[in-house]
Amino acid sequence: MESGRQQVREFFGARAAGWETRFPDDTPVYRAAVAELGLRPGGRALDAGCGTARALPLLRAAVGASGLVVGADLTPEMLHEAVRLGRSRDGALIETDSARLPSRDSVFDAVLAAGLVHHLPEPAAGLRELARVTRTGGRLALFHPLGRAALARRRGHELRADDIRAAPRIGSLLAETGWLLTLLDDSDERYLALAVRQD
Repeated sequence: MESGRQQVREFFGARAAGWETRFPDDTPVYRAAVAELGLRPGGRALDAGCGTARALPLLRAAVGASGLVVGADLTPEMLHEAVRLGRSRDGALIETDSARLPSRDSVFDAVLAAGLVHHLPEPAAGLRELARVTRTGGRLALFHPLGRAALARRRGHELRADDIRAAPRIGSLLAETGWLLTLLDDSDERYLALAVRQD
């Protein structure tokens, strides 16, 4: 699966500069997704596959100065763009594969994974890794600022029935990897699969 990781790195590396200028109005829907995580002051949050770390200021606002915020991404160019945008002030930025995190077990209260799950070469392994670093009862938000149908229309593609994010596939995959799906919103306005870490 190393070739899959390299493809992801190359795809996003080539698009990192100016990434957010293509999607300038996404912050409010990111803010709503972060709110769904139920973070409190002093909490610990991971932005897995953080890209340009658009969510880091929102996660920092949720956990406050005493909390921990980490952004992890496979693509160095995306992390350089995050630093250029000043996002390193809001949390630690780590270049790493979200399926192989350099973290102890049960560290985080919540994980935001925006646009990540369908880019994972091995989605089950990636979700197991996110479960490993999340405490029991912690939350995971698999998120995209557009729903699957709206995203397919934007890209001129057909909506695929075998999409890993589709119901009931995502619920089954989450259950197999240590999560319980509690909310699935696949409207035009957003994609949000919210799950709770099980024992």
